Amino acid sequence: MVVFLVTAGGVSAPPSAGAPAVTPGPSSQVLAENAALEQELTGIRIENRPDGVIAVAGDGGWRPIGSVLRYTTTLDREQFTASTWGRAGTVVATAVNALHIKVTQDEHTDRGVGFSLLPREFTPGAKQPFATRSPDSSIYTDIPAGTAIFGGDYSPFVGSPVYVERAGELVALPPDYLPALGDVLVIRVLRPRPYPAQMVFENRFQGLIHLQYPDGSSKPIGTVLRPVMGVGRFPGTLYAGIGRIRANHPGVIDISTSLVGEIGGFQIVPAGHAMSPETRYVRLLTQWMVVGPLDARDPTWEGVAPLFLRYLRPQYDAADLYAADWEARLLGRFLVEVEIGGRWQAMPHFAIGASANAPLPDWAASALQEVEAIRIMFPLEERS
Repeated sequence: MVVFLVTAGGVSAPPSAGAPAVTPGPSSQVLAENAALEQELTGIRIENRPDGVIAVAGDGGWRPIGSVLRYTTTLDREQFTASTWGRAGTVVATAVNALHIKVTQDEHTDRGVGFSLLPREFTPGAKQPFATRSPDSSIYTDIPAGTAIFGGDYSPFVGSPVYVERAGELVALPPDYLPALGDVLVIRVLRPRPYPAQMVFENRFQGLIHLQYPDGSSKPIGTVLRPVMGVGRFPGTLYAGIGRIRANHPGVIDISTSLVGEIGGFQIVPAGHAMSPETRYVRLLTQWMVVGPLDARDPTWEGVAPLFLRYLRPQYDAADLYAADWEARLLGRFLVEVEIGGRWQAMPHFAIGASANAPLPDWAASALQEVEAIRIMFPLEERS
């Protein structure tokens, strides 16, 4: 069990505690979401070679949407911290600026081992505001960030299974897989059924997290252990618009408060991940909402649906912001709104300078202090 202390500054780790062992798993309130059936929305096919075709499944077969600029034959032996809670052989992180695929788990480092797909902005030699985590273990594409498989209609979910073609058959990635020149990879984009209408977080200590479905049913599934108060410098928000999901992985929901081309946002993290040695800042600063199950004795939620597995993806299109009506603007898109003064409204605009070395402006720590609740609205076309 993860224990938080309530202090004047919010939630902190026990003073004498080290990093507690995290034992994630679904609590009783989300058992149905973790056992839900799935339907296949589309597929993504990547040829791991120079000028390899990137295609998506549709009527009549595969439709090209891009190409490979640089292939990989290397694995990242130490993926990001939360990769440890992701499933081997799947997409372990989906974002507007990267897809990370986990092949296996390294028992010595307790991290995932895998490789990435990156948009054209990250091609070696291109100007970018932040570094690529593992440049040699990445497949570089000519697809722009925030589009297609990187935040567009073909974005996969966390947990989307990955295969390699062998003699015309799809084979699940074996634990000893190493990318080779000419390999053809296929990602199956699967979505749970039934699918929610929205997820609502009461932005206060011990606030409830509600999951609502299109038939009007609603249930409390978890608790807010620490509300979010501020906005921070999360670089990937450069490629996501206001009120959009920037990324999802087993330990985060990253939400943008800035326009495309600006940086600013906040994150929602599970309690166990918040206690990781590498994430001490989550316990000290205000840019993170910390969440957990209704009963503190239940397992924590790292890599657990519906927040950190299978249900969310950074799906949006900048053009939908200018649609003529509300329904069209939401069609096929995720949107994040806030409640202030008892009224739901668009996410407020907060952007922070891109310089990683510059201190955050004074207002950033309390930019969201008036927010009473946050809701993630699921796409309308997926509510019917």
